[in-house]
Amino acid sequence: MGSTLADHNTEGLPEGWAFTTLRDACEINPPKASKDSLPADAPVTFVPMPAVDAGDGAIKTPQTKRFSEVRKGFTSFRDNDVIMAKITPCMENGKAAIARNLINGLGFGSTEFHVFRSTGAVLPDFVYHFIRQESYRRAAESEMTGSVGQKRVPQTFLETTEILLPPIAEQIRIVRSLTEVLNAVKASHERLSRVPAILKRFRQAVLAAACSGRLTADWRESGAIGFDSAAHSRVHSEEDESIELPEGWTVTTLNNCCARIIDGNYGEDYPKKEEFTSDGIPFLTSAAIGEDGSILENQVRFISPAKNAILKKAQTTVGDVLFTNRGARVGATTLLTDPRYTTSNIGPQVTRLAPNPAMLLPTYLFLWLRTPFFLSAMNDRNGGSAMNFLNLTVTKELPIWLAPLGEQQEIVRRVKALFELVDHVEARYEEGQHLAEMLTQSILAKAFRGELVPTEAELARREGREYEPASVLLERIKKERVLAQSEKVSQSRRRLSRKVKRV
Repeated sequence: MGSTLADHNTEGLPEGWAFTTLRDACEINPPKASKDSLPADAPVTFVPMPAVDAGDGAIKTPQTKRFSEVRKGFTSFRDNDVIMAKITPCMENGKAAIARNLINGLGFGSTEFHVFRSTGAVLPDFVYHFIRQESYRRAAESEMTGSVGQKRVPQTFLETTEILLPPIAEQIRIVRSLTEVLNAVKASHERLSRVPAILKRFRQAVLAAACSGRLTADWRESGAIGFDSAAHSRVHSEEDESIELPEGWTVTTLNNCCARIIDGNYGEDYPKKEEFTSDGIPFLTSAAIGEDGSILENQVRFISPAKNAILKKAQTTVGDVLFTNRGARVGATTLLTDPRYTTSNIGPQVTRLAPNPAMLLPTYLFLWLRTPFFLSAMNDRNGGSAMNFLNLTVTKELPIWLAPLGEQQEIVRRVKALFELVDHVEARYEEGQHLAEMLTQSILAKAFRGELVPTEAELARREGREYEPASVLLERIKKERVLAQSEKVSQSRRRLSRKVKRV
């Protein structure tokens, strides 16, 4: 049996509310639809797990199947039932939805769904918002059973979950208020979600302006260097028919301004699986180079100093620039400045560029390799068939638009300042996302504590009318269920009696 008011200290409980359990407010995982519910070929809605959007809490991409196809072997539900993923990680991610507008009023789906069907004491929306609380998902996670990767929320946990239940009229107001407020929060989320793409475009625009001379045009005009601002080189770009480079800039190849360009292609000397160690000399494969220019620590492998000595041809040093030369992530780039990785070695899908210090700053090279101009030229020369691939010969001939060293320093300084501004905006964006999620959870918590809308008891006093407390509603529905069950038993007995008489 579920909890009753007598079982709990009701001090602080909103007036008219009652303690109960989900088992008393809902049928949990009710019986499947009977085979005579619909004709065998009647269409019904089918909901695989991916069709439930964890972010929106909605069924986004349902399928249509024949009733006879899915009646057995799948979870059954009907209009206004609440479905909730019971398996990790879907449950933790918040996959849950209210089933609505089902074809012929029936739905079937993954066996990894739990189903809640209101007995009349609770609105489906109230149950849905309750189970979407982060606090509830954490509690469910702590009760999961099964092996790693296959853990599930047991039905007993759902049945014994305690819930504070307001009167139905108050539930309606709570759900309406939640819908309005959470829609506003969702709209803020959607506006915030556009920020990363804007920042990415801004970074690309900064790099394009920096490595074509536009970013430092005022610096040149101020007489910081001995060139005037007249352009003397014209180069083609994908974005414009041509770009005029400032006087003093040159168009050359990576080979002409790097002291060394080499990859980690060692043939038979490549470390075997057993030769990798838990520490030692970092061995950087393409997987260790992040899209944002960082080294992904959890992807760094290690080799012994002795093995590193054998592979000395591709040993790195501070100021080297690495980029991936093969696969879907060809062109991912990093600059070695972190002392942990400046003495490293590289795998065959990584190319090492050692800039000639008389011509090229390492940071300028790192910026150039991320510009849309370079990426376009790289893609044009990509020689892979089954996969993307840039060999050393092609890499050495890739172009670079080279500014004088003094201007390279100014470019690096300005880009750094602009990127620090972007990083600040990005941090504020992430903070905003976090606050929006905290706000969502705070609103849900207030709703289920009775703090979101006036209580039905308060409104009834104000309006001079009676109301039905949740405890009375629960007791009435419990009696109705007992009577309904008793009637079912009586009907079964009568049918059995008629069969016996016929025999």
